[in-house]
Amino acid sequence: MTPVSAPPRVAAHLRAVGDGPAPVLHRGPDAVYAEVAGRCVGVVGTRATAVPCALRSSLDRLPDVAAASVVGGVLQLDGEPLVIGRMVDVSVPRLAMTGAPGGVDVASLVGRGDGLTPYGDDVLCGWLAVTRAAGVPTPEVDAEVRSLASTTTLLSATLLDCAMHGEALPEFVAWLAGTGSVEAVERIGHTSGRGLVEGARLALSGLERVAA
Repeated sequence: MTPVSAPPRVAAHLRAVGDGPAPVLHRGPDAVYAEVAGRCVGVVGTRATAVPCALRSSLDRLPDVAAASVVGGVLQLDGEPLVIGRMVDVSVPRLAMTGAPGGVDVASLVGRGDGLTPYGDDVLCGWLAVTRAAGVPTPEVDAEVRSLASTTTLLSATLLDCAMHGEALPEFVAWLAGTGSVEAVERIGHTSGRGLVEGARLALSGLERVAA
């Protein structure tokens, strides 16, 4: 048994699905990603980016995983149960803002770029997360993102859904809350952090903070 912490929606998703195999999408010493009933669920160690769709472990290095499955609402890696001991809040802070977010061209961004999270999707995630923080509904953009989700990677599609639910990386959350730095966000991944910042700034370009 390996203890982990979990974002609430990840825990709820695991509880809701039936028992069965979870195809491994990516495996490495820092992170493992598996498909669980159409969503990507990650398992990350201490050196990995704590994406909002992942279970978090205290392991410095993950074992070499061959197979994953869900049994009784618990994700297992090679038969080792990952038991959720606590929940972690991955929600963006609420920002008092007025105005409308800067526009975004969804069709030109979804799936654009290489890797598990294409750069264009990272830009959209940053944009969407800021609109949620500002409490601005974006139904047309959301609908277009969902309609194109199958054209990108499952991890990226899942992270786009997370952003639409106001869920983001801890470094990004801290930056929006004013307790972290933009440099910490930009250091994430090869280009993911820079994409998040680009999207966030695009959204913020049409918004103004309300004076306390």
